[in-house]
Amino acid sequence: MKRPRVARPRLPRAAKAGWRQAAGGAAFRDGHGAEWIAAAWLMLKGYRILGFRLKAPGAEIDILAKKASVLAVVEVKQRRTIEAAESALSPDQRERLRLAGERLLRQRPGLKGFRLRLDTVTLVSGKLPRHRRGL
Repeated sequence: MKRPRVARPRLPRAAKAGWRQAAGGAAFRDGHGAEWIAAAWLMLKGYRILGFRLKAPGAEIDILAKKASVLAVVEVKQRRTIEAAESALSPDQRERLRLAGERLLRQRPGLKGFRLRLDTVTLVSGKLPRHRRGL
């Protein structure tokens, strides 16, 4: 004999979407805050910030900065441990960021003559930011 089917309470779609948006909004705010901390750190090291969250086909450049003749495409990673933060950038993502940086160099005549470099700034709670140059 089959058991009678009991209707389970379900959240309406709008409630589910609201939860996802709230979680996504918190991640967005945390990421945005991490980018500002990374930018301040780079400025203390003598970099000039040229832009934030620059959109390019297939990639988004978190921070574009320059120092002397170097144009740095900076990816910001915030994680619980330094190991997790440093391993969060995949080879595919590196390639997309490099291509986005090269496209930027071609499209903006004011950046002609700069040498492109891919950097990361990793942030871990309770520690100073870590800037790694030339990945």
